[in-house]
Amino acid sequence: MGRLLLSFFLLVAAAGCAAPALRDQAPSSFANPVLDSDFPDPAVLSAADGTYYVYATQGEVDGTMLNIQVARSSDLINWTRIGDALPAKPVWASRTQDFWAPHVAEHDGVYYLYYSAKPDAALTDTGRGLCLAVATARRPEGPFADIGRPLQCGEGFVNIDPMSYDDPATGRRLLYWGSGFGPIKVQELAADRISFAPGSRPVDLVPIVRSDDASEYQRLVEGAWITRRDGYYYLFYSGDNCCGPNAHYAVMVARSRNATGPFETLAQATGAPSSVILEWRGNWLAPGHNSVVEDEAGNHWMLYHAVDIRRPRAKPENDVNTRRVMLIDRIVWRDGWPRIEGDGPSTGPRPAPITAR
Repeated sequence: MGRLLLSFFLLVAAAGCAAPALRDQAPSSFANPVLDSDFPDPAVLSAADGTYYVYATQGEVDGTMLNIQVARSSDLINWTRIGDALPAKPVWASRTQDFWAPHVAEHDGVYYLYYSAKPDAALTDTGRGLCLAVATARRPEGPFADIGRPLQCGEGFVNIDPMSYDDPATGRRLLYWGSGFGPIKVQELAADRISFAPGSRPVDLVPIVRSDDASEYQRLVEGAWITRRDGYYYLFYSGDNCCGPNAHYAVMVARSRNATGPFETLAQATGAPSSVILEWRGNWLAPGHNSVVEDEAGNHWMLYHAVDIRRPRAKPENDVNTRRVMLIDRIVWRDGWPRIEGDGPSTGPRPAPITAR
């Protein structure tokens, strides 16, 4: 009997020691939002060590303006904000505060941050618009340092929302970008990844739809993100008005057999009335500017921002529909096209991504 009691107490003690480990396991479910703070234009990076990073447009945190926001997670659900990925402004944009829509990619131990910024020259020359920019770091969280010059500038906000992508079929390094009532574009990057390839030219991929119809999302296109699956390149993009009193935003999709097109939209391919796969539902207004990541089980997940109509401002003095929080939902595939599980921003508990911890 003594040995039985001793064995029983040892088992109880072992179970008690194991309890904290169980709490560290990846969550089995989640509910949106997964980051309930102003965190626009989220771009996710799956790091080699199994950690996920997500980068966002500038934002104020505890009274301090962060140029490029960054958060970290081990499960895609529980996120910890870890500061400013670009703490020092570039020399050519040191007096402005427009740092938008970052994307980070890693190559040979170097992390490349592609983003948009307003140059100082725009403060005195109203003809100057935003620029595409590049910064580098040795760690995914930064600090990133700008290369000292913009990659490309132009009028208005045409040169925003960059996304870099290495084409596995051709080995070409590509940069997608675009907005400002122009098309989504792509152009080849040079081997240094901080300049365009000599002799390369931008290729137009997805045009705008010229329309006076206020329900047409494709009157403006932006926020390009490329994912390859089953021989197709899927180009996710958003439009038409991200935020503010007239917020009207959604995610659309097109696909191609080649990374540089030509792309066929969902509407063109299927005869659907639009190419929209994610739009306003319930409390989640103007969802969009997404990124895509694959979990350990091979499921695709979309991270995106949306306005919570119950709290549409970060501060009382802010414009309405400017507090954009981060959501995540699973992508399902139907007849060769991506859809959002449940056909819209989810509410209530959903099964969580499968991740290793």
